[in-house]
Amino acid sequence: MKRIKVLIVDDSAVVRDILTTGLARDPEIEVVGAAGDVFRAREIILSKEPDVLTLDIEMPRMDGLMFLRKLMPQYPIPVIILSALAGSGASASLEALKYGAVEVVTKPGGNLRQELGAMLDDLILKIKAAAQADVSKWRVDNWKEPVHRIRAGALAKSTDKVVAIGASTGGTVALRTIITAFPPDMVGTVVVQHMPPVFTRLFAEKLNSESQVEVKEAENGDRIIQGRVLIAPGGFQTTVFRSGGEYLVRTEEGEKVNGHAPSVDVLFDSVAETVGANALGCVLTGMGRDGASGLLKMREAGARTLSQDERTSLIYGMPKEAWEEGGSEFQVPIQNIPAEIIRLLKGFHA
Repeated sequence: MKRIKVLIVDDSAVVRDILTTGLARDPEIEVVGAAGDVFRAREIILSKEPDVLTLDIEMPRMDGLMFLRKLMPQYPIPVIILSALAGSGASASLEALKYGAVEVVTKPGGNLRQELGAMLDDLILKIKAAAQADVSKWRVDNWKEPVHRIRAGALAKSTDKVVAIGASTGGTVALRTIITAFPPDMVGTVVVQHMPPVFTRLFAEKLNSESQVEVKEAENGDRIIQGRVLIAPGGFQTTVFRSGGEYLVRTEEGEKVNGHAPSVDVLFDSVAETVGANALGCVLTGMGRDGASGLLKMREAGARTLSQDERTSLIYGMPKEAWEEGGSEFQVPIQNIPAEIIRLLKGFHA
């Protein structure tokens, strides 16, 4: 069995030691190097050709974000960002996803040896997922799909409809493509993106500054209304419920489902039950099968459904499962999904 070659890049010798020892215990992973700065990392990349890189954002001589921007066009490799939530780390890590990183894992803020050890199981899963990602498109600039904004008036007044979208690895780039194209009168939308706490708020704020719709991290009791996109908060399960003539979201702490909080299936199950045939569901790039059974429930309840195609998915895991389980009616390239969502919504009976 070919093992996944991993390079660890972190300025902390303690972190490098803990990660090297911990990752090496997994029989599917081989740690081929540990670098204290990005210049040493570059030497190891050229000599060892790692399959996955873990990268700290705050590094000496050149920060991780700048290194990532230089690395990906020349030597595209799946990168997992290890970031502290404090200070500018979270914001820079979110920016890193825009420049080619596939995942973010948060560093603990307390006892490093104890808490990093507890984090290893999650990191190992993300390394195995990242090893399957196709990041070759970052070698050139043609990966950047132009944003084709859909004009206002594309949809009739649609207060009784709800769009639900689920995504994981690679989803931040895919969601940006979709949400920044939405018209100002877009049907109320709820999104689950597998992402840690704090990052979901920063992601929502960034999208809000780039979009024609309002984008915000969902809060308990928020109304789902036209022109608004709600991003499920990291660490919370998010569901849709009805109160009188309005749809609202409920956010609450709960057990992980399919390994995630928020979980796409939890959202989709609630939409199938509450909204039924007035809903539209979409599954985007990601590892695993979260969302597959929920999308099928939505389709069985009369909702329209679609998923991202294999060619444009960073990881064709969740969309593949949704398609093979029968939940997805259509597989669509990411750049065509905004227009396809509008087309399907127009087909609803008034």
